[in-house]
Amino acid sequence: MQGMRKTLDKSLNLDQLRSFALVIEAGSFSAAADRLGLSQPAVSLQIRQLERRLAVRLVERVGKRAHATPAGMELLRHAQNIETAVENAIDALADHASGIAGRVRLGTGATACLHFLPSVLRGLRERFPELGVVVSTGNTEDQARKVEENSLDLALVTLPVAGRSLAVMPVLDDEFVAIGRQDLAPLKSKVAPGDLAGLPLVLFEPAANTRKLVDRWFAAEGLQPQPVMELGSVEAMKEMVAAGLGYAIVPGMAMTGRGAHPELKASRLNPRMHRALAIVVRRDKPVGKALRVVLDAIVAAGKPGRR
Repeated sequence: MQGMRKTLDKSLNLDQLRSFALVIEAGSFSAAADRLGLSQPAVSLQIRQLERRLAVRLVERVGKRAHATPAGMELLRHAQNIETAVENAIDALADHASGIAGRVRLGTGATACLHFLPSVLRGLRERFPELGVVVSTGNTEDQARKVEENSLDLALVTLPVAGRSLAVMPVLDDEFVAIGRQDLAPLKSKVAPGDLAGLPLVLFEPAANTRKLVDRWFAAEGLQPQPVMELGSVEAMKEMVAAGLGYAIVPGMAMTGRGAHPELKASRLNPRMHRALAIVVRRDKPVGKALRVVLDAIVAAGKPGRR
């Protein structure tokens, strides 16, 4: 076994391995040779060389067809994994050899732009300095429309999103919190719709998907919020609350890390309210290397424990 391992380490030939697999698939050396564009003697020589290197017989004839021996069957079990691993390694190295360059147009909401994307974009800049990511902000409906029109390559938006031509890939789950000033009638650790309904509320503007989620949260308890302000920016909402002008419901990511505000206290909602953020792209969008690395970076950053 140790001797065979040394042989595999030093001299396993991928062309021979591919020819062997094709002989078994096609059932004959001549059929495999036709597919490979080689002569039948050349394929036979490859198989003999592979058998000599592994010191086992791999192919036997049963009737007119070529079949794998038990040792050959064992090698076939690993052949596809070996080829896939090599292809993945070549693809990964190709990015380093040729570099990832170009421009990717990314649309998103203001909150994700401020509190989720900066670390993603910084990582992409460090790894791929020739890659440009152009970011624009807006609500889900507008961003989805721009993706369909191909004026954006992809968008990170709050679900739900409509569009038959769109592929939707959920990325992360963001729980909402209620916020108020630390020193002005601070909220309980968990607040229900009834606890907030009678308070001055600073809410998102009506067109935002996040506002629709908030309205449904109140409506489930038979309540309809009467906001004193409706704003399009979560940071503006936080500043209004910090000024003592009301209370707000905001995505949890806006109150973590750099988004934490020293004058504000966040409380969980009961029942829980959350939003799902997802990537949307056109189903027929060609995914080149530049777009692929941006997609992969956003998905990786959305995994639990990475935020």
